[in-house]
Amino acid sequence: MLIGATLGRYFALRFMRTVLGVFITVFALVYTLDFVELLRRAGDSEGATAGLMAQLSLFRTPAVAEGVLPFAVLFGSMATLLQLSRKLELVVARAAGISAWQFLQPGIFVALAIGAFTVGVYNPVSAMLKQRSTEIEAKIFARSTKASSGKDLWIRQKSLDGQAILRAETAIEGTTTLAGVSVFTFDEAGSFVSQIEAARARLHDGYWELSEARILAPGVPPESFGTYLIASPLDPGQVRQRFTPPDSVPFWQLSETIARTERAGLDATRYRLQYDVLLARPMLFVAMVLVAATVSLRFFRFGGVGKLVLGGVAAGFALYVARQVMEGLGASGIVGAPVAAWFPAVIGSLLGTLTLLYQEDG
Repeated sequence: MLIGATLGRYFALRFMRTVLGVFITVFALVYTLDFVELLRRAGDSEGATAGLMAQLSLFRTPAVAEGVLPFAVLFGSMATLLQLSRKLELVVARAAGISAWQFLQPGIFVALAIGAFTVGVYNPVSAMLKQRSTEIEAKIFARSTKASSGKDLWIRQKSLDGQAILRAETAIEGTTTLAGVSVFTFDEAGSFVSQIEAARARLHDGYWELSEARILAPGVPPESFGTYLIASPLDPGQVRQRFTPPDSVPFWQLSETIARTERAGLDATRYRLQYDVLLARPMLFVAMVLVAATVSLRFFRFGGVGKLVLGGVAAGFALYVARQVMEGLGASGIVGAPVAAWFPAVIGSLLGTLTLLYQEDG
């Protein structure tokens, strides 16, 4: 039986306002911490103004905050139900013959709506902003004293000119462009020929285009070139896929990315898993609402609310750990991508429903 329209809208607005409040609070906290960290890193970088760091942090934060969305739904739902219980609104609703399953309907609807919005709108926007932030970081921090993160990218190739090893400080996601590049070239016999330092390297069909290149060779004075080309047998599409993590691909482009990756003969498991994880997100949010309900429907006059809240936090954390483990298994190919993506959401929903059935219906 559906809940009344007026009461349903009231509960839905309460759920929506509280969940958004929790998410905005976390978003602001992440933004502030990231902005402070970027200001620290910008100390030795030319052109890294406070305004540019604020913009860069704003581009980076949505992708980070996307990972806490399930917890925003969990804590927001818990806060909403606890407030309704504390003000005896749930008591009045129960006295009017409305069951827990009915006044949870607005929360479940809100969870589904937020899940659909984050998949169809928020995720594509955050992915594009993340790619843009990578470009800005490459321009500002490449070759600065604080740029190196210990996670340099290495590429080895063999062409008509001999062998070459490329090291880059960062890759601009979704492109074939590397920043902070060092190229070590060798002849066909394997003897060292030269070292090329470049601000950027972009892979085209058959060659690398190096920008602001400086060539260092034994016994020869250093030479500088605005643009310098070296042959390459690498396929730009494969390199682009290698340097583009799944969470940087917008949801609406994942299907095309999966098909393109498979046509290139590469493993598309990570992208397929990301696609299924996003599809399962609305169900995961519903699971969070059900978990929140299992620990938030106790009347305040009965006491023990604090322990129940801690239990809800522990249950949410356990669900998060299960999700991370399953995604790790899915990424490694041990379990199928659909199983890894949907297992936490389905199991969380079933366990939440089972607990509520026990609490409400005996």
